[in-house]
Amino acid sequence: MKVILTSDLEKVGSLGDVIEVKPGYARNFLLPRKLAMEVSEHNLALMEARNKKHQKKLELEKLSAVDQRQKLEGVVLSFRKKAGENDVLFGSVTTADIEKELADRGITVDKKKIHLDEPIKHLGEFTARIKLFKEVEAEIRIKVLKEEEEPPA
Repeated sequence: MKVILTSDLEKVGSLGDVIEVKPGYARNFLLPRKLAMEVSEHNLALMEARNKKHQKKLELEKLSAVDQRQKLEGVVLSFRKKAGENDVLFGSVTTADIEKELADRGITVDKKKIHLDEPIKHLGEFTARIKLFKEVEAEIRIKVLKEEEEPPA
């Protein structure tokens, strides 16, 4: 069954794409959720107009993502955490911690866009990738230092 996608779907297609799907997938998933519509002359004309608006919106989002990448380039975040023997942290540095630290610096990033190669569970330097848009990524450096314990008075 041929349908026109009315929104971007990961691993399926983009807005305005005419794709061939199994009838059950279209009938039970795509059409009820208004993620697609059946192919017709009227629907193709509607999607053409909607696609132009969507392209302009995507261009604006990409420009803002490029601006945000410039803000993030060269950013180094430092975290002081309690660590035990062999420099292993009690806990870890999470994407939520990184999001909060960036927010304190005036940079708004959703924690779902922050990608760590591995969980940060020991002292050292790490890099985190921030996926701002489809082809726009920024890298930030993260330093995890040992929290200095205060001597008892």
